[in-house]
Parts: sequence; C-alpha cells; structure tokens
Amino acid sequence: MKALEALHEAHKIAFSPFVFETAYTMLELGILEAIFDSKSGLTIKEIAKKTDVSEYGVRVLCEMADSADILEQKEPGIYSTTKTGYFLLRDEMTKVNLYFTHDVCYNGLFYLKESIQNGKAEGLKVFGEWNTIYEGLSQLPEKVKKSWFDFDHFYSDNSFDDALKIIFKDSPKQIFDIGGNTGKWSIASTKYNNEIKVKMFDLPGQIKVAQENINRIEEIRDRVEFQTIDLLDKTSEIPSGADVYWMSQFLDCFSEEEIEQILLKIKKNMKPDAKIYIMETFIDDQRFPAATHSLVATSLYFTALANGNSKMYTASAMKYIVKNVGFECIKEHYLHEDSFHTILEIELKK
Repeated sequence: MKALEALHEAHKIAFSPFVFETAYTMLELGILEAIFDSKSGLTIKEIAKKTDVSEYGVRVLCEMADSADILEQKEPGIYSTTKTGYFLLRDEMTKVNLYFTHDVCYNGLFYLKESIQNGKAEGLKVFGEWNTIYEGLSQLPEKVKKSWFDFDHFYSDNSFDDALKIIFKDSPKQIFDIGGNTGKWSIASTKYNNEIKVKMFDLPGQIKVAQENINRIEEIRDRVEFQTIDLLDKTSEIPSGADVYWMSQFLDCFSEEEIEQILLKIKKNMKPDAKIYIMETFIDDQRFPAATHSLVATSLYFTALANGNSKMYTASAMKYIVKNVGFECIKEHYLHEDSFHTILEIELKK
C-alpha cells in the first residue's frame, strides 16, 4: 500500500462513526431503499420528494455515502446504490450486525478503554447497573432487546436442522439445555423427537421468557423442565441424569477460567456414557472474511458490554480447555453449508 492510500485508510478509520451513522440513517429514513428502487438513479431533489426528507438532509447523507462507496454517481448529480449499498439494504447478516451495533453496542463501546483497563464491562452502565448484560436482558429497552435477540438468533437458528440430526444420532432420552435463553433449542428438540425430555438451565430472567414461550405449545410443554442457575456461583450444581449436555453459543459468554468451571460442574455428576455438544461460531472455522471480521468485532461487545472478560474463541482454544478439564473431543461437526457453526462432540476421557 502506498503512503497516500494508507493515509486514506487511516482517515476512513478516523471518520468511521460518521460513515456508520450515515448508513444507519439512510436505512431508517428509507433513502437507500428509494435510490435502489430507481434503476436509473435519482437526483437530490427526487430523493427528497420520495422520502419526505429535506434536500439539505439528503445532500449531506448522499455526499458522505458517495465518498464511502455506498452510493455512486454514474452521471453528475444522479445517485445510484453500489454493491456495498445493496448489501447494506438487502443482506440479512449485514443488517442484523448493523442494528446490533447501533442499538446494543454503540454507546457502550465509548467505554471500551475503561473496560479493558478495569477488566469489567464498563459500557453496560448505559443500560443499567448489572454485573453482566444477561442479568438485565429482560429489562433492556424493547428496541435494544429486539436487536440483541435478532443478532443472537441469526447466528443460531439456521444451524438447528443439522444440529438436531447430530444430537439425536445416538437416540438420547434426556437433554440438558444449558444456557437455553428463550427456549428455542428446547422447542426445536422436543418438536423433532416426540419422546425426548429436556431440562433447561439459565438465569431467572431467561427462564421466565422460555417458560412463557414453551407453555404456549401444548404438545411439548409437559416434556420440558426448568431450573434457574447461576453457573458462576461456586455453590451451584448441575445434576445428573442427562444423556446429552447441549450448549449453543453459550460458552463464549465466559472467560476461559469460567468455561473450565462450567465443564467441571458438568463432569462432577455426569454419566460415564453421556456426551457434551458445544456449538459455537469459532473464529478459525469461518469460510469468509466477513464472518471472521464479525466475530472478532463481537469479542469487543463482550469486553465493553456483556461481561468484560469473554470473547469469541477459536476452535483450537476451546478444545484445549476441554482437554484441560478431563474431556476429549471425539469429533468436530462443521455446519458450514448454511451456517457459521461448528459442533464439538465431547466425552469423558477413557
């Protein structure tokens, strides 16, 4: 990279919040949609008329978007969307990431430096006085909560069909869904198999939401139990009885030391022939640079807002932790056709 190109890239970083807010605002005001819908492009005046936004407002946004390659002018004064603009408007992953960043992370990231210095999620105070975001998840503003769950579910829901086939290959009778969140896995697994019983473990706020979701479904509600648990409480225990321990996008919410403690809680009462399945979006298992970039950025959400000490892990790091506490990974299942996930299949060391 030549010096002038590098200087340009440095200035993009310096002004990146301006570009981000431009993209967000153009989506919210319908400006990007209006321009995309016009195959021949639109002038400032035409955009203003279609969106009921002032010409001044349209102009400053379009000029910034043009400079950021979100828009282009094939003829002077006539704006069209670029491929980048198209993906901002139509790509689901991009939009989920953008709204998660804006609604959940943006204000809290201001405290990233303090979070790193103090080893604590200092940015969480923009929403409330909790130790972790999970304690206050049910109390977040509705728009923030929606963006949080849209982000969480986007990176899990499309993996369930393949995951269910893997989990049920050994015909388990009892699944412990650890960190079950809103109950989506408990619902999916009990609908997939009419005999399976599931016990879900999570914090009180999440259990309450999951109970509401599951109790609405008559054919499965008698096969799902709930247990509130704080896995960071050293006195808490995970009981015996499971054939499968399922953890989906859960362990990335904890530090390496905390993951060890959770696995040791499972190990303490685990049947010798039971299995653990860990599903994660591992940094080193991604096919596309955009996915890897999204994951390493998500680590900073954990730093500044979620808990201050966890991150998105590599598969190699997770396997090291697993081995360190007396388990062995017997198989890695790559679900990369339609998702970003890998499932680690784990059992006690023989």
